[in-house]
Amino acid sequence: SIIAGNTVLYGAISGECYFRGVAGERFAVRNSGAIAVVEGLGDHGCEYMTGGVVVVLGETGRNFAAGMSGGIAYVLDEAGDFEQRCNMAMVDLEPVAAEEASLARMGQSNDLYSHGLVDVMADMTQLDAERLKLLIENHRRYTGSHRAKLILDNFAEYLPKFVKVMPVEYRRALADMAKHAAADKTGFDILEIGVRNGK
Repeated sequence: SIIAGNTVLYGAISGECYFRGVAGERFAVRNSGAIAVVEGLGDHGCEYMTGGVVVVLGETGRNFAAGMSGGIAYVLDEAGDFEQRCNMAMVDLEPVAAEEASLARMGQSNDLYSHGLVDVMADMTQLDAERLKLLIENHRRYTGSHRAKLILDNFAEYLPKFVKVMPVEYRRALADMAKHAAADKTGFDILEIGVRNGK
């Protein structure tokens, strides 16, 4: 059922919202930092989005992600035809890696994640399955959504049906930031060792 109208989250900069139902057109238009979970939406979803995270647990209308330059979206594509409704001019569609695989890449364990010792919102290039699951769990907790419960109870089955919508330039910017952060840390470590050795 439709529970929210058009242009919900227009220009939102922060916060979280969970909709137990379907939203109208231009959902999260110009969203620049809010986190949202919705169970379906109309045309032009995530249009001109520059930040934040949107999870769609149902169908979308046409022209999804038009002008989307930042942030990420996860869309449940049960019919396998989401690409036909997505505007691919500025985004790529990626599979969502399984939980253990993404944690292993980071040298982490699922136990650390489950105890809140891994920040799944810190790096938007990794931990997609963990981030997605956390947001669906929040959706279930805050709204009592039967849709969320069904997905969580069968998460291994549903996970391959999710598509990650990632703006191309945003991915490049995140990679550059990660590279510079690693270089800065290496430089600091070398400086710290030199100081410790009296050099």
